[in-house]
Amino acid sequence: MTDRSIYDLPRWLLAIGPLLVLGAIFGALYLTSPFGDLGSVDEASTADMLWMLTIIGAIAGIIPVLVGMLWFPFIRDLDPRYLHAFMALAAGVLVFIAVEMTEEVFEYSADAESTVLAATLAVVGVGGTFLVMYAASEWRQRKMADQQKSGLEIAYLVALALGLHSLGEGLGIGVAYVAGDASLVMLLVLAFVMHNVMEGPTIVAAVARDRAAPPLYHFVAMGTIAGGTVILGGWVGSFAQSTLLAILFYAIAIGAILQVLIEVAELIRFDAEAVFTRVNAATFSFGFVLMFFLEDVLTEVLLEGWLIPA
Repeated sequence: MTDRSIYDLPRWLLAIGPLLVLGAIFGALYLTSPFGDLGSVDEASTADMLWMLTIIGAIAGIIPVLVGMLWFPFIRDLDPRYLHAFMALAAGVLVFIAVEMTEEVFEYSADAESTVLAATLAVVGVGGTFLVMYAASEWRQRKMADQQKSGLEIAYLVALALGLHSLGEGLGIGVAYVAGDASLVMLLVLAFVMHNVMEGPTIVAAVARDRAAPPLYHFVAMGTIAGGTVILGGWVGSFAQSTLLAILFYAIAIGAILQVLIEVAELIRFDAEAVFTRVNAATFSFGFVLMFFLEDVLTEVLLEGWLIPA
């Protein structure tokens, strides 16, 4: 991504390139139906199950995040105020994810045998994660001699928060896989691919403000952190279908996102006089609405059988 020839490509190609790659992925999934035969899952060995869940998790998690990161050359050349707006859009994406997971926590808590234990796990998960990440951030800032905030560091924090969120996605895939529901597995993969592709620009928006582009391995590492936990969640979901475990995973992710939102706001404030401008408010709202469309509206369309027959 640091090769200047990439930045010399036409702006329109940098803008639509990731969409073309995403379309190719959708086409391959729809035409090949790789999860069409899960009838023998009960007879599969543990190693076979883990391997298939690894492949599914990589398709649903790591690949779309990396595809989304392909927007980095386009974002990097934006005017600073538009770059801030893009970061505000990223914040909108994160807020939607946090709201969505809060709903999941309430739903799982209602199904738990002990409501008190479920509520305790949720509070400890959210509060504990937030405090730990906040303390780590404060310590990092005190250790930085020039007091400048590194976009790369915040990008890693965003990737970590999204990775914790992706554990919940993996849990859903793992449960559907063990149940042998091929249509639901395909639905979840398609929905998560659309959802996770937006996590790529969410991560690299902070990096785009730094003067020098980081080495390529940072992008691979951040993409793996953000999307690779879908694999881990799938493994856990296939063996430990626990309501309390799901609550804890979601609560940890919510706490992480709350801390990351503070970091993103401070990163914008470092470069600009105001965080809450009209442009930032508009892109923040757009990010929230876009994720609502991708996660809820489009998923309902899939459930009605537009892409997957009932």
